[in-house]
Amino acid sequence: MKISACIIVYNEEQNIRGLCETVAWADEIVIVDSDSSDKTVEIAREYTDKVYNREFLGFKDKHEFADSKATGDWIFWIDADERVTNDLEAEIAALRTKNHAEFPDGFRIARRTEYLGKWIRYSGWYPDYQMRLYRKDLSFWDGVAPHQTARVPGRVETLKGELLHYTKQDLSEHHQVTEHYATLAAQHLFEKGTTANASKIFISTAAAFLRTFIVKQGFRDGIHGLIIAFFTAYGVFLKYAKLWELGRSK
Repeated sequence: MKISACIIVYNEEQNIRGLCETVAWADEIVIVDSDSSDKTVEIAREYTDKVYNREFLGFKDKHEFADSKATGDWIFWIDADERVTNDLEAEIAALRTKNHAEFPDGFRIARRTEYLGKWIRYSGWYPDYQMRLYRKDLSFWDGVAPHQTARVPGRVETLKGELLHYTKQDLSEHHQVTEHYATLAAQHLFEKGTTANASKIFISTAAAFLRTFIVKQGFRDGIHGLIIAFFTAYGVFLKYAKLWELGRSK
């Protein structure tokens, strides 16, 4: 069971060292950059010689390129702001001793997120299962930009260990990321021929807030949950407003 840790990065000099340390157990580390202007690549090369540069053509393209450079029969995908817990590392190590013929096509992992100094337990952010360990030869990337993810056709099982996610450092970063992701999502929907109008914008925005704060119990996360719910709704608002703007321009 040869495992390749695949990572896509951009200006991650604050995270790349800790990230590489947390996947040092992998048989190889594959890192794909897109013209970072900081020391990301320099630091990455301290840990692996499989560091590549790829013009940014979307997250899906970048992930697919990273997977294509992996030589392992299994891929472990992780983001720069995530870390592997000791329990998860031990659990993956134990997999190597088992009969691989009985394995599923992929394993999903719970992700625990720290936001503004607090570990979030609700708001739809936990357990936030992610399929991150999967058979390379059966996998493909799919989904709506910018949240494409790896998928497999067959069975997926759940590991007990967790990933730790150290997300946005402050509200300004959260705002910037929300605006960027909304732009990518709107462009993706526009290319598919989707349209938006006033009712779509209003209903989708209100529904996003209520779903996050009430249905997914964001209120139990206190003021953090309230902020998350508003940002979630704001992201939906921006996505459909930008989609409307694209349609109007056309």
